Amino acid sequence: MIVTTGIEVEGRQIAEYLGVVRGIVVRATGIGRGIVGGLKSIIGGNIVEWSHVCEQARMEAFNRMVQHAHEIGADAIIGMRYDATEFSQGATEVLAYGTAVRLSQNHLR
Repeated sequence: MIVTTGIEVEGRQIAEYLGVVRGIVVRATGIGRGIVGGLKSIIGGNIVEWSHVCEQARMEAFNRMVQHAHEIGADAIIGMRYDATEFSQGATEVLAYGTAVRLSQNHLR
């Protein structure tokens, strides 16, 4: 599956727009990482424990988006973006979204 933040796939024509696809994950830090991260936040700097949780959430949201695109027969996802919203203390929604497309079998030259 081709995934790009651009609005086209280089060398390929878009034959059909299939609509928006998305992957949503709600992730909490967990008590162990939350405590360690909370202590480190007092000192300042990069909080590796929280970075790890964020990266896992992004990866899972991305994979869910790609699965959604596969389910509707897409060849690619264009205009891919992430969004995150903290909706309660310690719980964050991560959304990966983009436009699913079918590509023409003809390659541009």
